[in-house]
Amino acid sequence: MGHTAEWRMPLLKHPYLSLLQLLMLASLFHFCSGITQVNKTVKEAAVLSCDYNISTKELTEIRIYWQKDDEMVLAVMSGKVQVWPKYKNRTVTDVTENHSIVIMALRLSDNGKYTCIVQKVEKGSYKVKHLTSVMLLVRADFPAPSIIDLGNPSHNIKRIMCLTSGGFPKPQLSWSENEEKLNAINTTVSQDPETELFTISSVLDFNITNNHSFLCHVKYGNLIVSQIFNWQKSEPQPSNNQFWVIMLISVIVVIVVFAVLTLCCAVYRRPERWRQRETGRAWKWERSHLST
Repeated sequence: MGHTAEWRMPLLKHPYLSLLQLLMLASLFHFCSGITQVNKTVKEAAVLSCDYNISTKELTEIRIYWQKDDEMVLAVMSGKVQVWPKYKNRTVTDVTENHSIVIMALRLSDNGKYTCIVQKVEKGSYKVKHLTSVMLLVRADFPAPSIIDLGNPSHNIKRIMCLTSGGFPKPQLSWSENEEKLNAINTTVSQDPETELFTISSVLDFNITNNHSFLCHVKYGNLIVSQIFNWQKSEPQPSNNQFWVIMLISVIVVIVVFAVLTLCCAVYRRPERWRQRETGRAWKWERSHLST
């Protein structure tokens, strides 16, 4: 009656008690060996390998735990598979392939380090026989940026904006011309709290009196999307006064050309008429002499 009851949870009956300790072991293991990295995009399927072969006969003697960071994903105990709610209906295990798990319809929230822990019965208790980690990186691809004309903030200055959205992970944007980096006015990055997708934009001013070819360069993870913006300077247009001066000169030139042509025609026709007149007189004189 006076004894204090000491409550303990045997590992055989409650296998999840030691998960925190196992996570600590996984962290230590990370420093001792490299972690496999799997890169996928949203809505794809990822195969994460436990890298441990177990015969079918041994399945009743082992426990396999898959967990992401500090949350459970899947467990195999006595050959039975249990999947946690967040991964239900989209996560399966493949016993024939090193006890891999396949996570389908990937989400951005699936990013993280997954740890596989294998326990086996030894002398009546379960002990860790294998532990490995896999880093899953899930991304959403950005579309090619759009470059928008924002008008002219001042004389001879044009303002443009490079914009793209709907991607992951966090992007970086830069402007360049002829492989020389340019200074943007304002670069902003925002993230949707629900979808976790990023939007990035950047504004650039340039002088319109020169020809330009700008490159908007967006990098996310190890991927890049870009867009080129070309600017051709416009030729100077004549003013109203210049226009009328050009018109007047054109009219004068036409009049002078017409007058010269008229004069040439008149000069050419005069000798011809004189010859005709002299020929007529000679013919009349000859007729008069013949008749006499």
